[in-house]
Amino acid sequence: MKPAGVTFVIFDGHQTLDLVGPFEVFGHAGYERLVVSGKDGPVRTSKGLSVNADQSVATASPRRIGTLVVAGGEGVFAARSDRRLVDWIATAARSAKRVASVCNGAFLLAEAGLLDGRRVTTHWKEGERLAREYPAVVVDCDPIFVQDGRFWTSAGVTAGMDLALALVEADLGAEAALDVARELNLFLRRPGSQSQFSVPLWSIQPESDAMRRVVDAIHSDPGARHAIDDLASLAGLSSRHLQRRFTRELGLPPAAYVERVRVEAAQRNLSERDDPVETIARRYGFGTAETLRRTFHRLVGIAPADYRARFRTTSPPDRG
Repeated sequence: MKPAGVTFVIFDGHQTLDLVGPFEVFGHAGYERLVVSGKDGPVRTSKGLSVNADQSVATASPRRIGTLVVAGGEGVFAARSDRRLVDWIATAARSAKRVASVCNGAFLLAEAGLLDGRRVTTHWKEGERLAREYPAVVVDCDPIFVQDGRFWTSAGVTAGMDLALALVEADLGAEAALDVARELNLFLRRPGSQSQFSVPLWSIQPESDAMRRVVDAIHSDPGARHAIDDLASLAGLSSRHLQRRFTRELGLPPAAYVERVRVEAAQRNLSERDDPVETIARRYGFGTAETLRRTFHRLVGIAPADYRARFRTTSPPDRG
C-alpha cells in the first residue's frame, strides 16, 4: 500500500539538510512530497541556496496531511513572528497523522502550542533556550530523536535523516527502511535513543597546554589508567586544581571525559572488528563486560551487541 504523503515546512534561513536529507529518504521510500513555505517565491536557506517551494501557506491546504515535517535553521527564530505561518502549522498539525521537526524546527511547533507537556529534543545547543522560552515543554537533548505520541522531534541535521528512516520503518517495516539506508549509503542507521554526545562533536578543545597534555594522553590510550591523581601528575597540578581546570576548559569532569572517550573507542572496535565484548571491555579500561554494557547503554542508548549489529562496516572474519 502506498504510504501517505509528507509535507515539509520551510522558511527563509532554514537549514538545507534539514529539508533535503529527509526529503531524499522519503522519496526513495516512495512517498509523495510537498514543500510549503511561509511566502511566495524563492526561499533562501541559511547558507544562501534558493529553494522554490511547491506552495505557500497562502494557497496550501492544511488538511489531510500524512506527515508534517518542520525544518530548522538559523531563520527559525524570525519565522516564529510570522503568525500566518505559525497558524498554518497549528491547523495542519491538528489533522496530520503525525508531526515532526528537525533540529530547532521544534521552536515553531512550540510557538504553535503543539508541544506543551510533551517530551521533545532539539539540537543540544538550543535545548536550554527551548526549555526557557517554552517552560511547558519537556526538553531532553540527549537522544537524537524522540517520539511522544504522534509527535516526533530530532536533533540537528543528519539526525533528521535518522528520524525519517524511523518513520519509514514505522510505516513500511524494517526491511524497507534498511533498503533506503543502503540506497543512500547510510550505513549508520542510528536508533533514536542514541545520545547526541556519543560522537566526537561533544568534545571542546582545551585552552591550556596542561589540559592538552591530559586530553592527548586519554585519547592516545583510552584503556590506560587515567585516575585523577595520574592525570593531575601529568598536568603538574594538584588533583583538586586539575578537576576545576579540566571541567572549566572541557565542559565536563575528567572521569566523565575518560568514560566517553572509552565508549567511543569501544564503538569503533564494535563496528570494525569481531572481538568479543569481554576483550573490548578489558582493552579500553572497563574491566568487565558487564561494566561496558551498563556504561554503553547509559551513554549510547543500546547494548554493545545491538550497536555492532546495526553499525558494522565490515564483515566478520571467516572462521572456516
